[in-house]
Amino acid sequence: MEPDDPTPPADDGLLPEPPHPINWNLLTADEAETEWLELNAWVNWLRRTYGLPASVVPPFWRRHSELVWELSALHLHWLCAYDPEQNGSAPLGWHRDFADARQRLRDWVAASGTRIDRDRPTRQTTWPGEDPAEQVEDTIIAHRDQDFVQWVLDDVADRQQAEDEFYAGGAN
Repeated sequence: MEPDDPTPPADDGLLPEPPHPINWNLLTADEAETEWLELNAWVNWLRRTYGLPASVVPPFWRRHSELVWELSALHLHWLCAYDPEQNGSAPLGWHRDFADARQRLRDWVAASGTRIDRDRPTRQTTWPGEDPAEQVEDTIIAHRDQDFVQWVLDDVADRQQAEDEFYAGGAN
């Protein structure tokens, strides 16, 4: 597979699984690792292919659930639109929806505060009766790919720990 090609190798001896929505809240540790790597490869392909600025797809998108959900949905739509069994006009529909998604992505990025070289958690509005939100500070991130790998390792470890506790009876 070429580094900028989001399509997996065709002949791995397995029947391809049809595209399906990803519920990031329900993924196992193994599933999460696979999905993070696939989505990251596709997002890299997308931003390079379409020349998207950081105001649309920032380097630290995965640290913001609003961006993860939007990009994941866009990825699924792309997979379906470019499926060989799909109608020939499906890619035009994807591009039309991609135009709408780019505006939503701009809105999410502006609200999140993530930038090209730094990131901070998305600010949360505190509702009456809730504890005040924690102070949000920028974190400078010098190497995006190293940060991504650590992010995935941490997410997978957290999910694995939750699974282990569940199966050990700790979920009761």
